[in-house]
Amino acid sequence: MISAGDFRNGVTFEMDGAVYQIVEFQHVKPGKGAAFVRTKIRNVIAGSVIERTFNPSDKYPSAFVERKDMEYSYADGDLYYFMDGETYELMPISKEVLDDNFKFVKENMVCKVASYKGKVFAVEPPTFVELKITRTDPGFKGDTATNATKPATLETGAQIRVPLFIDEGVVIRIDTRTGEYMERA
Repeated sequence: MISAGDFRNGVTFEMDGAVYQIVEFQHVKPGKGAAFVRTKIRNVIAGSVIERTFNPSDKYPSAFVERKDMEYSYADGDLYYFMDGETYELMPISKEVLDDNFKFVKENMVCKVASYKGKVFAVEPPTFVELKITRTDPGFKGDTATNATKPATLETGAQIRVPLFIDEGVVIRIDTRTGEYMERA
């Protein structure tokens, strides 16, 4: 059990039959009246974020969210298969569970698979990935009035914007959280 007075960022707990994670919290002690805890909490299964206030003495059961490193093996239709590095078992995960940033993951990359009581609710790709550019238009000298970018297609099929000096066949580093070009690898 965890009391609302002990809430910290990242803490997971059960409330009303759902699992929530603290995104932001603030202990408030007004001059008049009782203290309270103002929070932003995220439903880890549904992904929705809500604001809620708690009495510091409220108690909730702790929830253990398991995050396991698994290697992405292959896709078959709407199922994506991940291999456990310890037991070498393949786990199928539905396409609905994957976020937009999964488009930067290629085969044999290690991702974090988050589950609660055996039910997978999220797949977190590595924060930075190195991918090769398969298609992009050439940049022309003199097109650099400001931070000019051009579209590029990566080896996974994802589309991003890169600086004009980047050519086909170059391996670049990408931040999967924002989907932005970071640097040449």
